Amino acid sequence: MRKVRAVLVPVLMAAGLSLTLGAAPANAERLAGVYRTYAECQRVGAYGESQGWWDDWRCEWKAAYSYYFLYS
Repeated sequence: MRKVRAVLVPVLMAAGLSLTLGAAPANAERLAGVYRTYAECQRVGAYGESQGWWDDWRCEWKAAYSYYFLYS
């Protein structure tokens, strides 16, 4: 029984990990930058869109950090 458990547990953990890694949504946002001012965040977001780095972006204020986060 110990040998079966020694083999079965890592196999099940690997299977669970592979299912978890493949579960990310196709339209997941990524953090593209952190800025002190809203204007700077908007400027970089618009520049990235004009350069083709991303199609959609947004600036979000995080009061806990006192910064604007650019998500694309």
